[in-house]
Amino acid sequence: MENSQHRHGEHPERTPAYGVVMIIVALGAATTVSFVGPASLRIVVYILAVVAIAVGFVFTLRDYST
Repeated sequence: MENSQHRHGEHPERTPAYGVVMIIVALGAATTVSFVGPASLRIVVYILAVVAIAVGFVFTLRDYST
């Protein structure tokens, strides 16, 4: 029988994996732009990276609260 709490194809352990991927991509983007790119682009990428890391952190740890 299918669990009615989860949509088809979703697994509850995917959310932490998505969070980790978001953190890794944000760190990679911030590292890349720190070596190449104008200062205005760096500022934008750094701000977006902070937001992505915060969201990824929440995604990663939200399923461990119970």
